[in-house]
Amino acid sequence: MAKKSTAVKAPQRPQVSLPQLRPYAADGGGLSPDGDYDGVGFEDLDLGGTDGAGATFLDCGLYRCSLDEARWERVRLLDSVLDGVTGVGTDLAGAELRDVEVLDARLGGGQIHGSRMSRVLVRGGKIDFLNLRQATLMDVTFENCVLVEPDFGGAKLERVAFPGCVLRGADFTQATLKDVDLREAAELEITAGVGRLAGAVISSSQLMDLATAFAAEIGVRVGS
Repeated sequence: MAKKSTAVKAPQRPQVSLPQLRPYAADGGGLSPDGDYDGVGFEDLDLGGTDGAGATFLDCGLYRCSLDEARWERVRLLDSVLDGVTGVGTDLAGAELRDVEVLDARLGGGQIHGSRMSRVLVRGGKIDFLNLRQATLMDVTFENCVLVEPDFGGAKLERVAFPGCVLRGADFTQATLKDVDLREAAELEITAGVGRLAGAVISSSQLMDLATAFAAEIGVRVGS
């Protein structure tokens, strides 16, 4: 019998080349819903609680900004870099991220459900309780970051990889996976939806670690 190939298509990575950015000037007004920001640099700013719903950020850089409770539903982040951003309860539901780098972020309780992510790199940092339910992830790389209880429930993942990542308490309930590479994850813990891993590739050691979860998923009782 021919051995089934474990080859998966690697995700495309973003190719972000920012122009010379002009400093963001709030002018007392702050961000505005449906605003248009092109070639703007945001540095060391407290953007917590801002309402940027529907705004478009093109060729922008956000550096060391706080996004606590920011309301950025349906925001469009295109060809942009988020470096060292922090935030609790940041709301990006329904957002579009295309050709974006997220570097060394520290986020908690982020709401990105229903979002569309294409050619996105998330490298370094720690993200707790990330809500990606019903999101579409295509060509996304999570690299050397810590993801605590990420929720991929009902999400569609295609060409997604997790090299060097720690995944703790991941939920893949009703998720659809294609060309998802989990083999290089530094730690892989799946608490729900392990039966949805069709379309993913794991290592033999990860299979052993997940054996109990697989058994529980199909109703097999393991006794001594």
